Amino acid sequence: MDFLQTGDSGPTTSAKKQALLVLFHGLEGSSASHYVQAFARWAQQQGVDLAVPHFRGCSGELNLAPRAYHSGDHVEIDWILKRFALSPAPQPLLAAGVSLGGNALMRWAGEQGAMAARTVQAVASICSPLDLAASGQAIGQGFNRQVYTRMFLRSMKPKALAKWRQYPGLFDAQRLHAATDLYEFDNVFTAPLHGFANTADYWEQASAIHHLTQIQIPALALNARNDPFIPAPSLPRPERVSRHVTLWQPAHGGHVGFPSGPPPGHLADMPKAVGGWLMEQLQHG
Repeated sequence: MDFLQTGDSGPTTSAKKQALLVLFHGLEGSSASHYVQAFARWAQQQGVDLAVPHFRGCSGELNLAPRAYHSGDHVEIDWILKRFALSPAPQPLLAAGVSLGGNALMRWAGEQGAMAARTVQAVASICSPLDLAASGQAIGQGFNRQVYTRMFLRSMKPKALAKWRQYPGLFDAQRLHAATDLYEFDNVFTAPLHGFANTADYWEQASAIHHLTQIQIPALALNARNDPFIPAPSLPRPERVSRHVTLWQPAHGGHVGFPSGPPPGHLADMPKAVGGWLMEQLQHG
């Protein structure tokens, strides 16, 4: 597992910081993603350490196991967060996830319930598809299908085929070549490699929305209501979350955008707002 860590002087030094924020990236993201860089600037300004784990295959190197990563991988999240919590120089630990990473993080928080407080003090999801079926349908239609689906598949297919070369016969390579949307890709690759029967089973089981009532630590779910990947009717409602979950659902912001200022705008306000909310939880804890 690869990590990017930043402090006031680049890599983390011995200087004690206010907290450590672990940021999980989105589908095919990395430490180079624009939102990671925006959070890194915020963390540096606030004296907060930032760690960015790369999901399997997203660091620029292919992982060795006959699996990849997926939207509901709460076991992976658990392993990563507990390694940070066991640091010989522990700091208050916060966690945030963007898009896919946020769904996996909230899925973890729901699975852990009250036990999550032993590891982190607060979590946040940002533009996360908490209902994967609704988001999967949205990204497979119209403009999204023509632009974003093609963009993701251009990155995901070569990685999957490299995995097949590592483990010949691991999946049906011909069917993967023919996949034209994420539903077909997940049916051939993501679902079977990670123990799901098919795409429908994967999207149902991996969705955090079914577990939000079990969250027992401070949690923030930020979703713009005009996100092209996440239909507004699919967003969680207050009655579908525990009292520990705060819902921010502004009218505008798109998918991991929330630009501010004159065009083309800047992206500093989102990490400032989310990071500020997380830091407030340390004071209330």
